[in-house]
Amino acid sequence: MSAPTMEERKACWGARDEFWQCLDRHADDASKCEKLRLSFESRCPQQWVKHFDRRRDFLKYKRKLETEGYHPPEDAGKS
Repeated sequence: MSAPTMEERKACWGARDEFWQCLDRHADDASKCEKLRLSFESRCPQQWVKHFDRRRDFLKYKRKLETEGYHPPEDAGKS
């Protein structure tokens, strides 16, 4: 598999950004963004889709930590 061209990369990133904006507008309800998800998956290599999905999850987790702080589970450290 050859590396994506500049145009293919831009198309992929654009599809990702549109999909993520849709998720933001609909409180992460993926059912309302199915068409954009399919477009995202069709324009990006599979490994990129996996990477971007993990990245979005990480960014949401990071944002939550920054706003709410860390709260360990109630039973953490108890054996």
